[in-house]
Amino acid sequence: MKLIHSSTIHPSVKEILSYATSESTIDREYEKYIFDTNRHLYSWEVNGEAIGCLGIEFSNEDDCLIKHIAVSPAARGNGVGRNMIDFILKEYSLEMITAETDRDAVEFYRSYGFKVTSLGEKYPGVERFLCELKLQMS
Repeated sequence: MKLIHSSTIHPSVKEILSYATSESTIDREYEKYIFDTNRHLYSWEVNGEAIGCLGIEFSNEDDCLIKHIAVSPAARGNGVGRNMIDFILKEYSLEMITAETDRDAVEFYRSYGFKVTSLGEKYPGVERFLCELKLQMS
């Protein structure tokens, strides 16, 4: 995985990020990754082509929130999302990773080991979920 820190978003990363946020907010979200030192955006590449991205935000040095995680449709089901989270766990000494998601991604987080709690209907007709992964400290 490689850290993305460029003033312009690569078209393939922009396309992948569009699967995790609305088209209208991609540029604004990307700017936050550029200017907020607590945010980091990574891309997962195969043969030089971005097939996944993972954006995190640190609330402190021990805890991070997954802001965005997305995999291109052609690469889904091949462990890319799991590999991206594994990378973050190796890269940082974390006590907790959290994410907020919709019903479509709940099983992904649950299968990884996250505890999933319903937040109810946070938006009209949309149930949201809090996913928490507490990590063992050595």
